[in-house]
Amino acid sequence: MDKPTRCRGMRDMLPDEMRRFRRVEEAFRAACLGWGYEEIRTPVLEYLHLFTTAGTLSPQMLGRVYSFLDWDGWSGERVVLRPDSTIPSARLYADSLDGGDVAKLFYVQNVFRFAEGDESREDWQCGVELIGDSQPRGDIELVLLGREVLAHLGLQVVVRLSHPGLVRAVLARAGLDASEQLALYDRILDGDDLALRELQERLPEVGGSLEMLLSMEGEGVAYLGNLRSSFGGSIPELERSLDELAVVAGALEGLGCRCLISAAMVRNFEYYTGPAFQFEVAGRRVGSGGRYDALLSLIGGRQVPASGFALEAGALAGLLSMEASERRIATVAVKAADGEALALAFRLASTLRAEGLTVQVAGTPLDGGPSVEVAGEEFVLSGVGGKARRLASVEAVAEALRESGCD
Repeated sequence: MDKPTRCRGMRDMLPDEMRRFRRVEEAFRAACLGWGYEEIRTPVLEYLHLFTTAGTLSPQMLGRVYSFLDWDGWSGERVVLRPDSTIPSARLYADSLDGGDVAKLFYVQNVFRFAEGDESREDWQCGVELIGDSQPRGDIELVLLGREVLAHLGLQVVVRLSHPGLVRAVLARAGLDASEQLALYDRILDGDDLALRELQERLPEVGGSLEMLLSMEGEGVAYLGNLRSSFGGSIPELERSLDELAVVAGALEGLGCRCLISAAMVRNFEYYTGPAFQFEVAGRRVGSGGRYDALLSLIGGRQVPASGFALEAGALAGLLSMEASERRIATVAVKAADGEALALAFRLASTLRAEGLTVQVAGTPLDGGPSVEVAGEEFVLSGVGGKARRLASVEAVAEALRESGCD
């Protein structure tokens, strides 16, 4: 067929891809459970106003959501296929879990965002949300949790720390309104040197070069000290953000976690209210997060401190090595097609599966894989150790299959 049958921007996952995806998911779930988090899942449909009220949908992002009218015959409200999982999790917390305790939640679910051409429009997130008064402990715990997942997958990770308060303080000192701040900051993130020069001209009283603050990065607490000495006197509003970053970076350094500090890192800087971080593997960002204390109140809940992050499950799965299936599957052979012979075959398969083995009746026998056939009161085992063997009991068959490497 000339016409594609798969929707543009959607992806199938073949068995080998699913094995790698499950490795990511299992490593993530194990780490989350080990740190005391509990699993949730939110609906794929949410009200659009949740996202617009929270201010997380920029005009550019609004054009990327899948939205439609949820019509019930008389009236309707506009809904979206969730483009993000943090806001649905915050909504779930406000609806069902706001009892005053710290909520430690995690999820593995998909999000939908329109993209041009055949770029991915459905992505899978492994996300964590820590809601309640737990800072700065929570910031540190989340970074360590993310690193643990990536280490378990055998990936070398670079951790980058930032704080939107640094950029916010500089842009506000320059006298820019909110829309001008966003526009100029986007230009800086895109590498526009002219934008930096324009900002420097607006702030002639700043002693240090803004390039050092907004275009460079350095390592850990020592670099934060350099920023403080260079800009603390001329932009005192930086002090609080530098202090918060120093606490997190200092604790992580003490735990052997090397962190790079990058002031201009988070594109939607108005969303975050405290330390933010990114995980990078092989030069590619594979996860990000940070503190978002204002979010719960924006969607109708009370003011509650919160932070979280999401790992890109598909990107991580793609970084793992391709693995052939290591499972050895035993096949129960059926010589006759009558009901009695089939019943015997499936009864044997059920008994062997109860012994913890992987056994099929339907399906193509694997090349060189073991097979077993009911032969009267005995069983004929082939594909294990050369010649076929006659065994007197199911237990003997199970033992022989385990010795051959069957799961």
